[in-house]
This record gives sequence, structure tokens and C-alpha cells, in this order.
Amino acid sequence: MINFIWLFFLIVGIAYAGINGRVETVTQSAISGAETAVTLAFKLLGVMCLWLGIMKIAEKAGLIRIFAWILGPIIRLLFPGVPKGHPALGAIVMTVSANMLGLGNAATPFGIKAMQQLQELNPSRETATPAMCTLLALCTTGFTLVPATLIALRSAAGSVSPAEIVGVTVLTSLVATATALTADFLFRLVTGRRRG
Repeated sequence: MINFIWLFFLIVGIAYAGINGRVETVTQSAISGAETAVTLAFKLLGVMCLWLGIMKIAEKAGLIRIFAWILGPIIRLLFPGVPKGHPALGAIVMTVSANMLGLGNAATPFGIKAMQQLQELNPSRETATPAMCTLLALCTTGFTLVPATLIALRSAAGSVSPAEIVGVTVLTSLVATATALTADFLFRLVTGRRRG
């Protein structure tokens, strides 16, 4: 569907420029936009490499393991329907830990693995369990302590102090995560699906 929307915009824009006799403006804008996109990509590449490198060192140093150890009791509380010691709990802990450290590339495979293992506990394979919904809420709100991507975007856009939004971002993502978990808990109470 999105491809048809973009195609519609392109056709309308070119047609409008043709009617007004300014087709050359479309060509100049297309070339200028392409150059800007490539420049932005290279700027992002450098900053992202720096942050991801730092985060990779933190991962190798065992920081994710420490986060996993700290988060373990909280995760077990949020997922009461998952049996203690089940591999899904470990994958969930790793997903949340990676998200908190801004390791999006590392969090994705952990999240997929966690969802697959939760599906093994699902008695109705066509319907998501409460635990799966909770995991989705956690991943969507994405509480992050180090918003590396946002910092990289601000740096590429020429911000004088790209990291100054860290505090606000942490607070915002914390409120979003707390709101999502509260809504998840209330829905479980209303629907009577406390476990699962």
C-alpha cells in the first residue's frame, strides 16, 4: 500500500510541475535530495559505528550479563505464566537488557527467540498469550538508557550537543514503559488472564 501512496505523490508532483512549466525543478530537487541522503548516511555511519563499538565492548565486558542478573526477578514478576527456569525467561531478560543499552541489533534476535519460546507454551497457536503481549509492550516502548540512534541522528543533523537529550529520553521511555506495563496489567485483570 505504501508503494502506491509514494507512486501517487510522485505522479501528482511531476504532473503539477509539468502543468506549471517547472519540470526542471523536479529534476533538481531529486538530485539534491539524493545527495543529501548520501551525505546523511555517511554522517550516521561514523557516529553509529562509534556508539555500537562502545556498546559492543560493554557487551563483551559482561555488562548485559550484569543487567540480566539485576532484571531477572523483575522479569519473573512480569511473566508469571512462564515456568521458572524456562529458556523463554532468559531470552526475555537478554532482550530487555540489550534494549536498555541501545543494542538494537542484538535485541532483535533475542526478541524473536523469546517470542518463539513463548509460542511453545501457547495452548492456542492462533492467539497471542498474555506473556507474548507483555513482551511486545516491553519491546515497543523500549526503555533505553543509551539512545545511541537518536544521538547519532542529532549529531548528523549538526547538533552542538547531540547527547543532551539523554536524560529526557530516559525519562520519556521510562514513563512509556510504565504506562504500557500498567495497561497490560489492567487488561489482564479485566480479561481474567492473569497467567499465561
